[in-house]
Amino acid sequence: MRHGTDVRAEAVRCFEAGYAENAVGRVLGISVTIVKKWLYTYRALGKEALLVTGRNTYTHELKVEAARAVIEGRMSKPDAMKAYGLRSKTQIDTWCRLYREGGADALLPRPKGRPRKAEICFPSREEELEARVRELELELEIQKRINALADEIERKRRTR
Repeated sequence: MRHGTDVRAEAVRCFEAGYAENAVGRVLGISVTIVKKWLYTYRALGKEALLVTGRNTYTHELKVEAARAVIEGRMSKPDAMKAYGLRSKTQIDTWCRLYREGGADALLPRPKGRPRKAEICFPSREEELEARVRELELELEIQKRINALADEIERKRRTR
């Protein structure tokens, strides 16, 4: 669930007033987990980063560089967030996990949408036609069985 800038601005006011995470969650009526993430972002990057709600896209090189810097211990996560302009701790956590599991290739962009159905490639036109004949014969067999069931049901209905 995405929260608008008005809710985020109220959270910033609560953070500045010194409220604890649980209190902010109760006041705003949102999950404490979300409040903790917002507080982390607020402390790392300031209130401007928390108030911007648009999505950013990051290059593969930037993702690899940020993940490598955190994993190798050259930067802490808040420092990496500031240095690379990340607005969410979740991003850097995810990038680090993927980098540890699969290296730099794991951070490559994935194709969007549903995977395309693989086209069956036949070596010759003759084999393609034979496959089509088998398919049509199977359809015919199914239709015959459906008709036989329908006839049997009709016979039983008449004998009652």
